[in-house]
Amino acid sequence: MYYYQLYESPIGTLTLVSKKDKLTNLFLTTELFDSFRLGKKVVHDQEQKCDVLRSAILQLHEYFHGDRKEFEMPMELDGTDFQIKVWKKLRDIPFGKVYSYQDIAVAIGQKKAVRAIGQANKANKLPIFIPCHRVIGKNKKLTGYAGTKIELKATLLTHEKIPFNE
Repeated sequence: MYYYQLYESPIGTLTLVSKKDKLTNLFLTTELFDSFRLGKKVVHDQEQKCDVLRSAILQLHEYFHGDRKEFEMPMELDGTDFQIKVWKKLRDIPFGKVYSYQDIAVAIGQKKAVRAIGQANKANKLPIFIPCHRVIGKNKKLTGYAGTKIELKATLLTHEKIPFNE
């Protein structure tokens, strides 16, 4: 069974989902959450009993208000071995810094896997917590984020005071 909570953030309504004691998803749009919940047992945690959801919301609140730079959250990483390797490397990118897709490919020892890095970022189920928004093109240009949500990437980078080319 999955549990969810909504969080009204500066970038819109976010939906956080947990299973047991781990955060599994962060949806940037309600449409994506609606697709996820089809055919699954998903219950709204109205009484805020789920510790991991309560902690995730608190940490997001702190992040958006400038009081948090790193997330400490038990997460369920559901992906291929390659995706999980990429996501773990993304968590090493410090607040206020960016890496290129090429930087990530080199860091995981697969320098020719630049496109695959982009696909792993796209498959990231925990954006912000796993900061795929901190990955940009070599030329400092923004590329896709959460599918077609490039404006969210720009907003998150601006929040972290990271310069980029439009």
